[in-house]
Amino acid sequence: MPSWCRLPCSDCRRKAEGIFFEIPLNDRATSRKDGGDVISLKFEDDGKIPNHPDWPLLMYRGALAGFDAAAVAERFQENGWDGCWVNGVYPFHHYHAETHEVLGCVSGSAEVRFGGESGETVRFEAGDAVIIPAGVGHKRLQASEDFSVVGAYPGGKSPDMQRGEPDQERPAVLESIRSVARPENDPVFGEGGPLLTAWK
Repeated sequence: MPSWCRLPCSDCRRKAEGIFFEIPLNDRATSRKDGGDVISLKFEDDGKIPNHPDWPLLMYRGALAGFDAAAVAERFQENGWDGCWVNGVYPFHHYHAETHEVLGCVSGSAEVRFGGESGETVRFEAGDAVIIPAGVGHKRLQASEDFSVVGAYPGGKSPDMQRGEPDQERPAVLESIRSVARPENDPVFGEGGPLLTAWK
């Protein structure tokens, strides 16, 4: 666990109920059900940030509304996503080639650029969750002073750090991204979550 993490993951005990969604599978799709939005964003390789060749980024609007950091971590852990930390999002483009990542915003808000320079800027605020496939770039553009997220990885895998430097990273990262398996569970909604439909 990083030294700056304020979250006692193993001590989390709070339980919370989920809302389930069905989503269409196109490059940019939004569906709404039970008071929350699911946004699906698919990005192409821009030569620096590879993004994922097959799977879209998923954002669940308001899915974690009212959850504190401990409750968010417990939800992720219950669904097999661990290695929890609490902090923000780096202010530079980066991605992970060896693991997927989930972020749950527990306070404040930020503008985050997903998919590299040619990607899309999305407002990410308290109550939202975003599932970032291996290879998908992310960068914080601006944030409120109280912006804070809980992060986790399927199986608690430690993330690598790639910054979109193709001369140093490729072709190894492209092979690595394709080899990262689909998680067994959606980190927010478990066995019945949208991830299992969107990532096939």
